[in-house]
Parts: sequence; C-alpha cells; structure tokens
Amino acid sequence: MGERITGHTELIGLIAYPIRHSSSPAMHNEAFAKLGLDYAYLAFEVDNDTLEDTIKGFRAMKVRGSNVSMPNKTVVHKYLDKVSEAAELCGAVNTIVNDNGVLTGHITDGVGYMEALKDAGIDVIGKKMTIVGAGGAATAIEIQAALDGVAEISIFNKKDQFYARAEQTVKDINERTKCKATLYDLADLDKLKEEIADSYIFTNATGMGMKPLEGQTYIPDPSFLRPDLIVTDVVYSPRETALLKMAKEVGCKTMNGLGMMLFQGAAAFKLFTGKDMPIEHMKEVLDIKY
Repeated sequence: MGERITGHTELIGLIAYPIRHSSSPAMHNEAFAKLGLDYAYLAFEVDNDTLEDTIKGFRAMKVRGSNVSMPNKTVVHKYLDKVSEAAELCGAVNTIVNDNGVLTGHITDGVGYMEALKDAGIDVIGKKMTIVGAGGAATAIEIQAALDGVAEISIFNKKDQFYARAEQTVKDINERTKCKATLYDLADLDKLKEEIADSYIFTNATGMGMKPLEGQTYIPDPSFLRPDLIVTDVVYSPRETALLKMAKEVGCKTMNGLGMMLFQGAAAFKLFTGKDMPIEHMKEVLDIKY
C-alpha cells in the first residue's frame, strides 16, 4: 500500500466496536489497488460514546466516506445531514458518503445479502424465510427480502431494545410490500422450531456466533433443522459458526457472511468511488466458495 499513498490519497473509514477482525479493509484496499484508485481504507474502533466526535472529525478532515457497523448503525443518523430512503425505512446506516461536506447515510446490507444468495445459486423469491434479529443488518435484510419478492418472513427476536423496531419493520413490510411478515419472541423455542419447519431458508442475522459469543447458537439442537433447509449466517469470523457447523452435520446447504460482506461492500464501493468493485477478483482474494 505504501507505493499507492500520495498527497492526494483520500481516506475511507470503517467505524465499529469491536472491528479488528474485519475483512473489509483488506477487501477495499485490494479493490482500490486492482483498479488503480487513489484511496485508502482504514478501520477505527468507535463506539456510541465517541461516535459524534468521530463524525465531526470525518467532516473536518474531508474524509470521503465510511462504513458503519455495530453498535453504531442505528444511531449514526443523528450526526448526518440526510439519509437515503432505504436507510430511513430500515432505521439503520452502514455507509456514509461525504459530498463536499454533506454527509449522507445509506444502507447496503440488505442488497448485499440478497446478492450473495443469488451468487450462491439460492433462489428465495416466492418462498418463506425465518430469520433471527432486529438490529441494523437484520432489518435491512428483512426489508430487502420483502421488496425483492420473498413471500413470507417469520422474524424472531428477544424482547430487548430492538423489539419495537422489529414491530415497526413487520408493519412496514405488511403495508408496503406483498410479503407477509410476522414477529415472534425468540424465547418461544417451540414456535421457532415450528416456523423453521416450513421455511425454505433460516438466517441468523445477529452477532451470535462471533466473539464474544463464539461457539454459541440460538438453535438448541439439530432437530430444529432438516437436510433440505438452507441455513445462512451474517457472521463471517469465524467462517463456520456453531450454527453452520450444526447445519452441515444435518446436511443443510449453508452460507456464511462473507458473501454478504463482499456484496454490501461492493455497493458501498460504488457509492464511494463511482466504480464497480472487481467482484470475481475479490472472491478469489477472500477465498469465497459455496
């Protein structure tokens, strides 16, 4: 990278906590190098307490943009000038673009997830999905899946601070799309098993399975799964979570979060640079296989 840094190099960031495990810096910097673009992408450990100051710093330093991950996705909009329609609908931002001092928030998680499914040869259109999660990434996936034509979505979440957000997501999906969405308490394991039983795909859209929850899963035992069920996880570090390991042992087709990371990153890359990310090259670099 040292050979690429110049006095004109523009900075793009990634703000989250924790974030040192992320593959995004390697992915974006490799794509910049491949296309000969004068940008550098760095990760910064930022939580809610330092988020406002960070955004002020980005504005002051004319940083071109930044990706945003947990725990900042659902609060960073407060410090921006505007958000896209999709980000407003999802109540979350994962990409910030700085256009001459005007900071705009976007959300690319949902598009990234749906594109990753297509790339893996998985067709969920017209079918039923059961998904765990109501945070920023989960909401984006649920909204995009409904917009793209998934017929039915059963959403499970703990009755925590995100439950009200999930209730709003269900309302928005049922009122604005042709998809039927229903929300359930994740504590009701009998219902979770019942909904998974007639679903085409089951998705974990939470941080369960990554540090500090590595080795854990919301699925109590393999009887919740069946060989013809597709099981996906937004977590990509580790590449095989406890959920995916269990699913593979049952015989399910599985997909980890690397594909989603790549395709949501590609959408952000286009917003930052105006260029298409070299997808096939990046799949080789990231060793993405289905």
